[in-house]
Amino acid sequence: MTSPHTFPLPLQEDRTTRHEHAWRAESRHLTSEGLVLYVRCTGCGTLRVDVQGNDGLPPAALSRVIGVSPPEWLRG
Repeated sequence: MTSPHTFPLPLQEDRTTRHEHAWRAESRHLTSEGLVLYVRCTGCGTLRVDVQGNDGLPPAALSRVIGVSPPEWLRG
């Protein structure tokens, strides 16, 4: 049952548009699709998964950027 008296959901701030990300690979492994890279932004700690195909092109994002709090070693 729905209610006509509901509050609107607040828009969440998009933390990914604050700066240009500087991606650093934390881990990588080979798959049948190519090289999978687990990367983190050195500025904000955002995580992403990339794949670099066997065709020699630069890595492309497989996942969406998820804003997270940076780890302690990145904050200082």
